[in-house]
Amino acid sequence: MPTLPAHAHYVIIGAGIHGLSTAMHLAQKLKIRGTPVGARGRRIVVLDKSSVGAGASGIACGVIRNNYFQPAMRELMAHCVSVWETDPDAYSYHAVGYMQISPEVMHQQVGEIYEQQKAIGYESVFIEGRPASQKYMEGIFHDWQAKNITSVLHEKRGGYANNMASLRGLTAKAAALGVEIIEGVTVTALNKGSRSAAIASVETSAGTITCEEVVVGVGPWVHSIWNMLELPQSISVKGRDGKSHDGVAMWHYMALQEGTLGVDPNFLKTNAGAMPPVVHVDTDAPLYSDRNGALITDQLWGLYYKPDFHFGGVQGGAMPAEVTRPADEVRVDPYGPQSPEFVVNDNFADMWTSALAHCQKRFEGQHGMYKKEPSGGIGCFTPDSFPVFDRFADNVYIIADSNHGYKMIGVGDLVADELLGQPRALLEPFRFSRYATGKSHPVSNSPFPWS
Repeated sequence: MPTLPAHAHYVIIGAGIHGLSTAMHLAQKLKIRGTPVGARGRRIVVLDKSSVGAGASGIACGVIRNNYFQPAMRELMAHCVSVWETDPDAYSYHAVGYMQISPEVMHQQVGEIYEQQKAIGYESVFIEGRPASQKYMEGIFHDWQAKNITSVLHEKRGGYANNMASLRGLTAKAAALGVEIIEGVTVTALNKGSRSAAIASVETSAGTITCEEVVVGVGPWVHSIWNMLELPQSISVKGRDGKSHDGVAMWHYMALQEGTLGVDPNFLKTNAGAMPPVVHVDTDAPLYSDRNGALITDQLWGLYYKPDFHFGGVQGGAMPAEVTRPADEVRVDPYGPQSPEFVVNDNFADMWTSALAHCQKRFEGQHGMYKKEPSGGIGCFTPDSFPVFDRFADNVYIIADSNHGYKMIGVGDLVADELLGQPRALLEPFRFSRYATGKSHPVSNSPFPWS
């Protein structure tokens, strides 16, 4: 059984991207202030019920992008990309860029993204029109053949990172600064003080630890912590129409759809022989099976893909699938590839490999190379599918990433400032109060709920 200290100033729950980034940045900022970190100073303890990266961060595809229709998300992601860029080696970050390739129904909105990226100094280029888009893509991939494409947004920054390597890098940085990371400890209760709404101690499978601050960064398990805090299961949401909608579920789950084509990652090199940007395609062209020619969908669909030596092939995914059961009835454990319920099935394999073939001729006839291994997981989403970063119960800071998580390494930097009394404007649009006040984020035409 792990040994738990009796007290820590900060108890951080979850050793994924958010918990580790918050711990590391908090320790950095305390040391800059001259405050010792550790048993003789401000103790920072990270608890995880399993191990570093055992949750969503450990199975993430690792895509890092700024392609958001929502201005607040775009500005926040620009900050996150800048954090990735501070130490590419430690974070195993590959700055290959990112491409949003879109049909006419998304043309105007993607153009707005480009204009706002330009306004904040985030480098990208925007190609408009069907012939120009085709020519631009053929300049990168000679076999490009996706249909109904009328715009290409090519972000020159961003790319992807090796998820477990980056978590090991964060772990090493945090530990070197005096952070204590304790694995195999399950949080079972959050205990309030006798005269306050604040949490005075965290009860765990290894004993109880008293604290001044609690940080929650548990990804898809956030609903269980929400229940421990006795927070509302349903809320009122003021819509963009000015009307209040009551009884909206605070949390819902979606099943993530990802997999790997077991080809040499060099299979996807560009015409110039370089590793390509991350490719994201949305289109309203009919999608037919590359195996038997059957119609898969005639509705708007999308996919993303990249070569990845960590996954051993071309890795990517498609739109998530809605989990229709109420949040309280969803079993998060066993998580990810160990789940008998939420791993992807043959329908995804057919759709995704056919989508690859729709985009590039080199993928035609490659369905047999799809890796038939468990993949996927579930994400816990807020009512509007965007994050909540806020304080609850006076001293509990919840990082509810709504499955935007792994790419948002910079959130830990901003949360660390707020823990030290310095509010950050980049986090302000993500407060819980936005649901009651109607300050919701605009909705895009993308088939993905997080774009």
